[in-house]
Amino acid sequence: MGGDKIIPKSCFDCVQSIESVYTGGCVAISKDEQRIFTTCNEDISVLDMSTGRRIAELKGDTELVTAFAVKPNGKHLVSASRSTQLAIWNLETFKTERSFKAHESMVISMDIDSTSTLVATGFADGTVRVWDIDRGYCTHNFKGHGGPIAKVRFYPLSNDLKLVSASDAGDIRVWDLKQRKSQVLDAHMSVVRAIDFDETGEFMVTAGRDSVINVWNWKRKSLIRTIPVYEAIEAAGVLQTPELGSQRVIYSGGEKGIIRLWDMNTGEELFSQTKEHNAKHAFINTLYLPQSRLLCAATNDQNLLFYSADEQLKRVRQIVGYNEEVIDMAFIGQEQKHLAVATNTEQLRIYNTSNHHCELAYGHKDIILALDVHDNGAIVATGSKDNTACVWAINMSAPVDQRVTCIAIAVGHTKAVGAVRLARGLDSLFMISGSEDRTVKRWDLEPLRDVFQDPSCAIDFVSESGPIKLQSQYTFQAHEKDINSIKIAPGNKLFATGSQDKTAKVWDVATGKPLGTLQGHRRGVWNIALSPTDRVIATASSDHTIKLWSLTDFSCLKTFEGHTSSVLCVEFVSMGTQLLSTGSDGLIKLWSIKDSECVVTLDKHEGKIWTLAKSTSEEYLATGGADSVIHIWKDTTQEELERLHTEEAQTLEQQQQLDNYLLVKDYRNAISLALSLNQPHRLLTIFQDVMMAAENRHGEEGSGNEPSAVLGNAAIDKVVGTLAPEQLEHLLSYIRSWNTNGRFARVAQAALYCILTQYPAQTILALPSAKDLIASLQPYSERHFSRLDGLLTGSFIVDYTLHAMDAIADDSMDMD
Repeated sequence: MGGDKIIPKSCFDCVQSIESVYTGGCVAISKDEQRIFTTCNEDISVLDMSTGRRIAELKGDTELVTAFAVKPNGKHLVSASRSTQLAIWNLETFKTERSFKAHESMVISMDIDSTSTLVATGFADGTVRVWDIDRGYCTHNFKGHGGPIAKVRFYPLSNDLKLVSASDAGDIRVWDLKQRKSQVLDAHMSVVRAIDFDETGEFMVTAGRDSVINVWNWKRKSLIRTIPVYEAIEAAGVLQTPELGSQRVIYSGGEKGIIRLWDMNTGEELFSQTKEHNAKHAFINTLYLPQSRLLCAATNDQNLLFYSADEQLKRVRQIVGYNEEVIDMAFIGQEQKHLAVATNTEQLRIYNTSNHHCELAYGHKDIILALDVHDNGAIVATGSKDNTACVWAINMSAPVDQRVTCIAIAVGHTKAVGAVRLARGLDSLFMISGSEDRTVKRWDLEPLRDVFQDPSCAIDFVSESGPIKLQSQYTFQAHEKDINSIKIAPGNKLFATGSQDKTAKVWDVATGKPLGTLQGHRRGVWNIALSPTDRVIATASSDHTIKLWSLTDFSCLKTFEGHTSSVLCVEFVSMGTQLLSTGSDGLIKLWSIKDSECVVTLDKHEGKIWTLAKSTSEEYLATGGADSVIHIWKDTTQEELERLHTEEAQTLEQQQQLDNYLLVKDYRNAISLALSLNQPHRLLTIFQDVMMAAENRHGEEGSGNEPSAVLGNAAIDKVVGTLAPEQLEHLLSYIRSWNTNGRFARVAQAALYCILTQYPAQTILALPSAKDLIASLQPYSERHFSRLDGLLTGSFIVDYTLHAMDAIADDSMDMD
């Protein structure tokens, strides 16, 4: 510790969030390739092309978006939803300019012509309509298809105003918008999913789920060539490759999840991607970006993959659209700027927290349930529902396709692996895994020592024979139910397990023998944590509690209660003096172990928080859960303490300044400062003291006239009459509070009278809270005046009594 004082944490701020930006469906890219537009349930997300971050969100009408298209000039976007409404969005303000009902049936496909004037919509009832975007009316209504319209596409050259549409039945129609006639092209046997043209407009390419690509002569509307591709095609188009001369290249993507290139002239396959190991995705759309020479493929697992057309379709980046439930994660790397994330998918995801770029690593065949990061920040272990555990080497400075490498696989469990943990340091290399089969296994990682010491050699390590198969050193049944969590103590001497059987157990690392059982929870134990400084362990349970146990005698030391649902994760922070916990109630709680009290509660998630990760320095936290959102929190305790100290010093300085103003009777500055300091009581005291002093002077002078100043001093009256609107509103709010107390009513009424006589009614009514202030001042003022009327009436009885007593006294004197 080096003698440094531990500052308990007390404040965290959410500094960034990684949210869902694509949930499947339509994707579009602006012509300048600066923005990506994606479907996100009933809304449309606008993403920055360079970072993948959401820069705006077009809020829908609570119905799912079915289709949208962007004007080539980039000024507007036209969208359609299941409500059958068409909406036109301004892409400068991101607001709706116009919306109207398009049809009785749903819009399935959409396209905008090259002049940004017309939008074509294909409906589920088989009709095609063309709309004037700016004027908002229908110019053409075409009928003739026998099924829902799967695709519409304008001919790209503006000198030939034609529209091509294709239906689920496989028929293609070419509509002449000037003559309002159509021509039928029959060559497909199933749904047509793609229509595109070459750069000259001489050829048209169509492809569909009948596993063929058709090439057409546009002028003659005749079929030139049919290319069998042996997979259902979801997207196809023509690569703009002027450097290839007369060779035209068609790209295609579909159910196989790979992009393939074809020679349009011969129909030969030029190139086919090799599908990534264990990848299960299929492509539902593929877009070509001619400026950057990239192909953007949208997958059925809601990811956007970018491939370089100049580098043999190598994947250069990806944008993760939807994380599903975030199950586990940890900070990785020397600078802790990346997050290893496990979600409800078989992919290991590595997020760059600086720009939200994400690497997808394929290796498991089923959902990843748990992960852990070695102390060097470059080795990650994962446990999966496919009954295996994998060890990965991470090198984010390597080329894109070499950044995440699976170096070892542990096969042996008979059910899902729900917990994994790597040994601390490099002295002894091993991994411990726990499974739904209730067993614990220790795996020997010594064959990976070279990679642990130098992760950059991972590619060479697996280049010949691939990931190695790990050997188990021991196996034993640890619990009666699923094992949810494993933690290894500093020094690698013992480890602990937590299970659904309501217990946590402590074991000897070397032999696997049990050292103690922690019993006391009423429900299953979801997570455990070992203190970095003391011989204590914390357990989080479904019984809504966190318990702290001694590793000496395995007794329960403390119980923390505060969550209203299952506690899912717990971590020690502040050198073991505090605990962080997350729960099914969507709350993050920070606990003081000494006081057994909750220090702060953070509420930002909308569902269960399955995981909590902390950086090595504990400056940053990351939380993720069932709402598919990852929130990154920064420890701002030091900044908050400095801010409070600064404010306290400023307040003391201003208090002294206020006293100095009052001493020299500088009422203008004194009142302004009291208002800015938000000190109504101090201002009340000023008014009371000045009014009392004025009354005393008046009594000593013995004058029959009332004091001329309403508040006892003409200078104060003048200050009150020249306040800025914001200060005036503050003063009226103070008067409202004073007016509720009979002791301060006289000062309140005097100040109110001073305001009403010096400000026009329009000035007071223009204040933002004028209505509420007047409504609350009126009843109390009426009550005070009613009380004064009662006192005045009572004073008449006193006068009468005194006069009567004088009369009696006079009679008595006369009798004497």
